[in-house]
Amino acid sequence: MYGKMHSACLYGIDGVIIQVEVDISNGLPQTSIIGLPDSAIREAVERVRAAIKNCGFRFPMQRVTINLAPADLRKEGSAFDLAIALGILVTSEQLILPSDLRLLMIGELALDGTLRPVSGVLSMVDRAKEEGFNAVLLPEENRAEAALIKDIHIFSLGHLRELLFPNAVQPKTGRKETDPPVVLDSLNFLFKPNSSSLVSPNSINETNSYEDYSDVLGQQHVKRAITIAAAGMHNILLIGPPGTGKTMLIKRIPTILPSLTEQESLETTKIFSAAGKLKEPSSGLLKQRPFRSPHHTISAGGLVGGGTIPKPGEVSLAHRGILFLDELPEFSRNVLEVLRQPLEDRAVTISRARAVHTFPAHFMLAASMNPCPCGFLGSDHPEQRCTCSSARIAQYRAKISGPLLDRIDLQVDVPRPKEWTKETFSLSSQEMKEQVIQAHQIQVHRYRNLPFSWNSELSGRHLRTHTSLSSDTSTMLQQTIEALGLSMRAYDRILKLARTIADLDGKDNIKTSHVAEAIQYRNLDRVQNEVEI
Repeated sequence: MYGKMHSACLYGIDGVIIQVEVDISNGLPQTSIIGLPDSAIREAVERVRAAIKNCGFRFPMQRVTINLAPADLRKEGSAFDLAIALGILVTSEQLILPSDLRLLMIGELALDGTLRPVSGVLSMVDRAKEEGFNAVLLPEENRAEAALIKDIHIFSLGHLRELLFPNAVQPKTGRKETDPPVVLDSLNFLFKPNSSSLVSPNSINETNSYEDYSDVLGQQHVKRAITIAAAGMHNILLIGPPGTGKTMLIKRIPTILPSLTEQESLETTKIFSAAGKLKEPSSGLLKQRPFRSPHHTISAGGLVGGGTIPKPGEVSLAHRGILFLDELPEFSRNVLEVLRQPLEDRAVTISRARAVHTFPAHFMLAASMNPCPCGFLGSDHPEQRCTCSSARIAQYRAKISGPLLDRIDLQVDVPRPKEWTKETFSLSSQEMKEQVIQAHQIQVHRYRNLPFSWNSELSGRHLRTHTSLSSDTSTMLQQTIEALGLSMRAYDRILKLARTIADLDGKDNIKTSHVAEAIQYRNLDRVQNEVEI
């Protein structure tokens, strides 16, 4: 006897449809799972056996072979339990499923038949919809997440018994071979309205109102730099003594960023779902751009992703949002160096013996650091003098390589503020956000026929087309590049930054003042040049 069900697993952050084939034949009682399963899938035999028996059905005392196809793709996780259980029941003619549904089955079984949630449901259901499935059967706790995908029927199950005995109480004794099969003409008794559709879009994932740039006294030039960074999604590094507000300034960046577009929202939510970090799926797709702030003890694998079957790391969880590295030199140099490829390619590629996984990693890097180990280099306060030697300062800054600094567009000094009264004028998040959104709308319109929408993504011929300079401005920039010894990458990033400054200024053409402002944000390049001279 042969039967076939459909389930799904994750491949990176994308869902993959898996055929669960069940064959029951005469022979010594034995159950085997083939098709490159991991330990969790091989252990499914015992979970399924106990769940079937505890729900009043019988587990076949024959040779049972379960194949997970395609057989050359390694599978992991416990999402196949439900498909395996129903495949055995259908093949052994104890259950008949509706014939009008192309059904995907996802879920982990407890020994008593309870359905437990699994990670990555959003990606799996999205793939099922693309491949023509019209219904999904999954655990009750995953229903809200699956319902984020429209135009596909979602049937949720709390216990296997609900499916096996829809119209009657479970019998006290197990079923016999002569008993007729349980026939399911429909699964509508499992359908529940999606409550997430009742949530107002304007109330989903809103930025915390208690965090506002009006709380930051002074530091107007830093706010200007942050506005530029947010308007073009440029990488930014704040450098200053302890307690000057570097962390406070960066943590408020999400309050001035535009909301995610529908496509960006789906991309971001799928990544969080695959990583098992989607906290409240009933609130709908993520609307606020993610803000990730890993500790400096994080490993390279934790930052960019990894594992036997790779999972997304912090750079992917920050996709379309912000990755904040506080106290940048405290991170291991090896960890920081792995950022170079994602910052350039906007993606992370992880190769393993059997597969190559690519995770999206389009994020804005925001970092902070002290100017020296003690933190007081350049301080004008008589009680806070730097005690570090030149060699120690050089060693401290050497933790951040030149190629990584090259990829940071804005390197801004954050001195000790001199304004301490609340009467001091301070830009609010709303005022800064209005400037950012206006500049972003200009970029969206300019790049409407291109596969990107931010100035930081410009490259190649598109960069030359949209950042053309007058002869005087071009000469000034070239002389500066030669004087500071900057790389061609830095040259390109100055052009992108100048393009964003011009957009904030509402100008179609980049002027000398825009380029000059962009150059002044290469703080560490200027300092290094002064030291060499």
